[in-house]
Amino acid sequence: MKLLAIDCAANLCAACVYDAAAGKELGRSVLDLGKGHAEHLMGVIEGALKAAGTDFSGLGAIAVSTGPGSFTGLRVGVSAARGLALALKIPAIGVTTLEALAAQARVTFPGRAVLAALDAGREEIHAALYDERSVLIYGPAVTTLSQAAAIAVDCSAVLAGTATSQIAASVGRAFDTGPIGATADIAVYAQLATAKDDGEKPKPLYLRGADAKPQAGFILSRQKN
Repeated sequence: MKLLAIDCAANLCAACVYDAAAGKELGRSVLDLGKGHAEHLMGVIEGALKAAGTDFSGLGAIAVSTGPGSFTGLRVGVSAARGLALALKIPAIGVTTLEALAAQARVTFPGRAVLAALDAGREEIHAALYDERSVLIYGPAVTTLSQAAAIAVDCSAVLAGTATSQIAASVGRAFDTGPIGATADIAVYAQLATAKDDGEKPKPLYLRGADAKPQAGFILSRQKN
């Protein structure tokens, strides 16, 4: 089965085609955008398909990063994945950025617990802890820096994600580290998706609500009859 993986969770707009039976990537296309995923995603997908020498009809599933990450980027990626899956009558499979970061870290540090932690701003960290067997034992959750540091120390964990340097500085010592970006390599999402059962349709993982809120002060009071 050939699987298309999509990632719009952070600054990258990425796609790759992965051969699940052979266990290898066939082709990819990646842009470092920051913003503007919606305008470029379909072109990136077409680039990955072309690099892989296939087309939409050759796909058996769609994988997509579900966050935590950019509020808008996640909506773009997940909507595209679900739309393509519906049109092609194939499953869409969600993979969180935290489990992908942990999986990529484990390539370098097999058999180790991994704390995937993202700097969410506002003195918050989005974190998930995976044990030596890759089983999720904490999170995904919003934590403080001190809480994340305590988890890392208690579990002698490998660190991955954008909060890596903050946690190490808080503890006052170095840790073994995996990827320190906001998202993992696109092929990791594809690899993880091949091991997942077709289940619930993917949806964005928002650990914190949107910044935009209704301006309650401008709401008109309802007149009574």
